[in-house]
Amino acid sequence: MTPVGLDLTDAVVVVTGGGSGIGAALAERFVAAGARVVVNDLDPAAAEAVAARIGALAVAGDAADPDFVDRLVDRVWTEFGGLDLFCANVGIAPEGGADAPVEVWTTAWRVNVMSQVHAARALLPRWLADGQGRLLVTASAAGLLTMLGNAPYSVTKHAALGFAEWLRASYEHRGIVVQALCPQGVRTPMLARSGPMGGALLDDGALTPDQVADSVLAAMADDRFLVLPHPEVADFYLHRASDPDRWLSAMNRLQQRHESAPTPVRPGAEGAVMGERGKPAS
Repeated sequence: MTPVGLDLTDAVVVVTGGGSGIGAALAERFVAAGARVVVNDLDPAAAEAVAARIGALAVAGDAADPDFVDRLVDRVWTEFGGLDLFCANVGIAPEGGADAPVEVWTTAWRVNVMSQVHAARALLPRWLADGQGRLLVTASAAGLLTMLGNAPYSVTKHAALGFAEWLRASYEHRGIVVQALCPQGVRTPMLARSGPMGGALLDDGALTPDQVADSVLAAMADDRFLVLPHPEVADFYLHRASDPDRWLSAMNRLQQRHESAPTPVRPGAEGAVMGERGKPAS
């Protein structure tokens, strides 16, 4: 029987990339809801600061390293007696196009995709034996749509979403709930550093990490696959699927505007090139 909702009271939760931004906000919300939380971050000081502030356990390390992920899952399972929710939240947003250096592409793939693969490989045997478990993948609206000017980020977030979809389709009947968090503009340091097109998302429509965390907690109640803190993204995704040629033409017009504009324009057909009710402008 497919589970419906997650009671966070005494639930054991791991949040990777929990030292700042969305990860820190998620960790705080989970603790407030009664969960026992492990804050992971590559930066030990950041992980410790968040954990000390909210009353959680800090475990520093590289969530894109399969050996570390195995040790992390083993430690949590031993110390807490299980692991109910793993938030694969770590991510990077490198700037560049097809000509971005190979090492940039490699690092983006390692962090944005393989960190989730490593988590799934470590968790699935235990979760399948228990008949339950939950993985929250922080993808991005860029994984549903795209982000002009940030090819490594956009491509790897598409892959992260694809892996989450595969997991959900493969294991839902065995009690494994996989959810994909796909926010658009969020006021985090990562987005501010992601180049002019990413930074342009930091407008009045950008959400705070706390608002994103609120959306996640709401999604925990009904097991929905897509967690969309910006509800309009669902309409954009629908219109992209229903008429991809028109969608891509609209995106290309936005790219042309970006190339000719003295200052960055807000990226994505999710605004500047959208007509009424999210339909691509002609």
